[in-house]
Amino acid sequence: MTAPAPTGQLPTAAEIVQDLPFRWGVQGRIFLIGGLGFMFDAWDVTLNGVLAPLLVKHWHLSAGETALLGTSNLIGMGVGAFAWGAVADRLGRKTAFSLTLAMFGVFTVLGGLAPNYEIFLVMRFLAGMGLGGCVPVDYALVGEFTPARVRGRILTAMDGWWPVGAALCAATSAWILSVVHDWRLLMAVMVLPVALVFWVRLSVPESPLFLARRGREAEARAVVDHLVRATGAEPRDYIMGSEPARESSPSMLGAVWRFSARRTAVAWALFMTILLAYYICLLWMPKILVGAGFVEAKAFLTTAGMALVGVLGVIVAALLVERVGRRILLAISAPAALLCLIAASMRLHDAAWVTAWLLGYGFLIQVAIPVLYAYVSELYPTRLRASGFGWASAASRVAAGLGPLAVVGVLWPTIGITGSFWVLLGLIVAALGLMWVWAPETRGLELE
Repeated sequence: MTAPAPTGQLPTAAEIVQDLPFRWGVQGRIFLIGGLGFMFDAWDVTLNGVLAPLLVKHWHLSAGETALLGTSNLIGMGVGAFAWGAVADRLGRKTAFSLTLAMFGVFTVLGGLAPNYEIFLVMRFLAGMGLGGCVPVDYALVGEFTPARVRGRILTAMDGWWPVGAALCAATSAWILSVVHDWRLLMAVMVLPVALVFWVRLSVPESPLFLARRGREAEARAVVDHLVRATGAEPRDYIMGSEPARESSPSMLGAVWRFSARRTAVAWALFMTILLAYYICLLWMPKILVGAGFVEAKAFLTTAGMALVGVLGVIVAALLVERVGRRILLAISAPAALLCLIAASMRLHDAAWVTAWLLGYGFLIQVAIPVLYAYVSELYPTRLRASGFGWASAASRVAAGLGPLAVVGVLWPTIGITGSFWVLLGLIVAALGLMWVWAPETRGLELE
């Protein structure tokens, strides 16, 4: 190692980590492990839409009770998103990284054993609390290990796990139901892979940026030095560069808004509008298609195709996000996705027409969502990253949980499905307008 330079010229630990070469056996491994948790998030949300028509028959549910199936799970995810975000910012990314999936797995098993509708709702809420922490915690951890020059691509590619999980859920459900018409088996099938991923997550190191912020310098240096050796980078002297974080309120909500009210407003508005539209489609499209004359298996497979084509959308987003920028991609892809959804809703009895436009929607929405996740995770510094993302995610889950009660219960009977999608498009355009005037482009910026 060369002789140390004057302290003021030394790079910080964060700069060292974000300037390392990217290696699939090092940072890529963390990306893969984090992405698998994200896959289960998608699987579980999609499962709500699959379960709805099955549980209507099993427990003879009313329309309001059916809507609560998805609402209970999504509200639980909303509570979990900000709760686990606070845990990750106070106790560590690694702790939250492992426990989120453990909680989800336990209550998913109990939900599959539920003897009645009421207990099932409680179990889905608690399972949602566990899984709701996966997205903010995973993005914080993966982002803090990823070099700055490829961070946008990696964080965008994280969302590639979402269409995989959604498609696996729909396809697996269609296959199981063709053999054994048992909704409990649909929930049991995901427990083994969840347990395996939980076990693998225990081997992931703590984020050195988090350790530095908490004043745990020796541990931070150990992780940074290991990363330098593992990636084959040239060793350099460095300083921590961050004052230890002060204790804060458990929710971190006030700190998030004090850091930047405008950025936080934009993050919440984008999350609430774009993901409300997405969840309504994902949760209700199988029921819409069955109502339009599709048989159950075909409705689930159509939903699977809509989700799977999203992998192509994620690839396009990953290729363009560093070239075009976060804001421009969002401003184009999100409204275009809703226009496809509007077109599909205009001729629901034409199977070929509906399938074609839903495939277009599935592609475009999965350009928008991964860019959104990468963008919001970059709007906050390390001390607030998981909490800032978590609160925005929580707002979107609550909106997605309560939104269908308004959209399905009020808007659809009044102005129809197509008119309701136009309203959602208007909300998204308004959120994008706020982004354009209140939030910066984050392409290439250092995380601190």
